[in-house]
Parts: sequence; C-alpha cells; structure tokens
Amino acid sequence: MKVLLLFTGGTISMVRDPKSGALHPADMQVFQSFVPELFAGEIQVDMFPFDPLIDSSNVNPENWAKMAHVVYDNYEKYDGFVILHGTDTMSYSASALSFMLHNLTKPVVFTGSQLPVGVLRSDAKENLLTAIEIAAAKDDMGNAMVPEVTIFMDDELYRGNRTTKRNAEHFSAFKSYNYPALARAGVRITYNKQFIAQPNLQEELHLRDKTDCNVAVLKLFPGITESIVKSILSTPGLRGVVLETYGAGNAPSCDWLYQHLRDAVERGIIIVNKTQCNTGSVDMGQYAVSLPLLKAGVISGYDITTEALLTKMMYLLGENPTDNELVKRMLQTPLCGELTKR
Repeated sequence: MKVLLLFTGGTISMVRDPKSGALHPADMQVFQSFVPELFAGEIQVDMFPFDPLIDSSNVNPENWAKMAHVVYDNYEKYDGFVILHGTDTMSYSASALSFMLHNLTKPVVFTGSQLPVGVLRSDAKENLLTAIEIAAAKDDMGNAMVPEVTIFMDDELYRGNRTTKRNAEHFSAFKSYNYPALARAGVRITYNKQFIAQPNLQEELHLRDKTDCNVAVLKLFPGITESIVKSILSTPGLRGVVLETYGAGNAPSCDWLYQHLRDAVERGIIIVNKTQCNTGSVDMGQYAVSLPLLKAGVISGYDITTEALLTKMMYLLGENPTDNELVKRMLQTPLCGELTKR
C-alpha cells in the first residue's frame, strides 16, 4: 500500500528553535526524525513538500487548485492521500477539494495539530499516523474504506465539507454538527460505513479547479445599518453572497433590507440563506420574518456550513460563469454530501 503525504505547512510542520525558542517550519529531514514510525511500517509513504510552505491563514484558491492537481496527477500511483495543513482554514480547504475532485474513489485525508510536531505533548504524531492508516485502509472487496475528502483530528474522522473549527485550544479542534463522524479511532479504528459516501467505481476522477472569488459573507446582527448592507451588496463585481441569518433563517423585518436584497438579486447576485447556528437547518417560511427573504429571491442553504457554502459558491461560479440559474439549482443540490435538504 502506498500513500502520498502532501506537506503544505501549518502548526504540525513547525519545530522550536533550541536557541531562540521561536517556531519555524521544519525541513523534511527534521520532520522525519520526529516521526520515524511513518517510514518503518507496511505502508509506503512518499512526501510531496510545498515550496514554500503555507501558513493556513494565507491559503487561497490557487493553493486549493495546487493540492487538487497533486492528487489528480498522482492518482493512479497511490492508494490514498494525506494533506498536512494548518487548522485555521482546514475546513475551507477540505470543502474546496471535495468539489474540485469529482467522483473521488480514494481517500484524501486532511490532518494537522494544535501543537508543533517537536513539542513533547504534541498531538501531531498520533493525528498523522492514524490519518495515514485511514488513507490506506481498504474493505473486503479491496476498495477504499473512506473514498472521500475528510478531516481527521483527535480520534475522529469527519466528512471535510461538513466541518467547522470550533476550538483554538483543545485537541478536538473540529466538529461536524449536522453529520455524524465517519470513523473513530481507539484501540481499533471503527468505521461508520452507513455514513460514508459510495462513489461510482466505473466513472473516472474529474478535476474541476476553476473558481470565482467575487463572493462575500453578510452576517446579520442586531443594529446592523442600511449603509453596511448597501455597501456590501454594491461591491463591484460581486456575484454571490452568503447571508448569515438568525435561527431557522430569519432576518429583521426592515423594508430597506428587503429592498436591497431584492435589488441585488435582480442585478444577478446570488444570495444564499445560511443560519448562524452550528446545528440545524434553514427553513424559510417557518416564521413570518423569513418570508421577505423568499420574496426577495434569497435561496436556502439548508444545513450547509459557511465554509462549504463559500467554497461551493466559488467553485460553481467559476465553472459556470454565465448560467446563474444552474448555479442556484446546484447550490441547493447535494454534490458530495455537503448538505441535507429538508
């Protein structure tokens, strides 16, 4: 079994300078010296280092495309892929790759750590070794156990486009609020097979790496002013907006808010209603305060995460630059398990 390890950067790749005490990226030899088990088992692990390494706060769609291309270009050579990545934007990257790698039949496992690999109490080694094992795992038929883009951290494996970073201090950095864990690692790795996607094994992998970054997030809050809303919706070149609303998709009953949203939709801007709650789904029309959004032409994002909705919007607008109606339909259609329609 062979796994390709993409070394993109992040805390997991940091080591502390013994003199200054400052953290800096480790080179491949230093990193390998901290995890010798990685290269001593039955699984052959090859490394693909990004140069330069990327702080996850600087990750952008070009980096997503590069990650996707590395997987695509090496797809036939390996049984699975592990991507070392900083945790701050890992959910965005995992979501993006889930859309870019269409009909994935092999595992692509993102992992990272809250402490650098060289620190005594680091969670890096356990996360990495388990991610490698998951990436190489096969079922009784010889097919990949988890043929999805996933995130593994602190003993749990989640569908990548269902995750949100929830904690900056604890090892359990991520949570999938609206979809169950795909696997849990203890003495053994227990896979929840009923929740794992099953691809069409007869269809080839397709790479779709075009994106359009002319999108924005508009988060409603008590006291939000008309000038703020107007400013965002009047951004030159704007094509899509994630509208973060209250509860089940509710918004203030302001005539000016309805008017600006309706005008934006009429100008061709796609606006998707996303609840600010971690758990639950948008249900437009359940309460009277959400009815104006429907009338304005805002569409429901159901239970999708902000990370998945933003990257999906970028992907769909990039792939379909002139067909807004198709983009709207696809935004409300599960493409790779990123949402559940109610």
